[in-house]
Amino acid sequence: MLTAFVMIHTEANRVSAVAQAVANLPNVSEVYSVTGDIDVIAIVRVPEYDQLAEAVPDQIALIPGVQRTHTMLAFRSFSARDLAWDVGTEN
Repeated sequence: MLTAFVMIHTEANRVSAVAQAVANLPNVSEVYSVTGDIDVIAIVRVPEYDQLAEAVPDQIALIPGVQRTHTMLAFRSFSARDLAWDVGTEN
């Protein structure tokens, strides 16, 4: 399973509408409105890399009010539990 973080810039008055529309898409697990230069962050999970082309440019980017997107792929997931056991064990 691939996890992608999609940063979404929206028109100023469309943040909530865009966030809700993104949340309703398949493969979107979480959506947050955030502070800073980015308006909305969506977490997209897909089984195969090619499905990102459907999720981001074919769906998210076409939502009215979306100005642009920037996508980052996750390499690994870490949790507090994982870190408690792994800190200092790598050379």
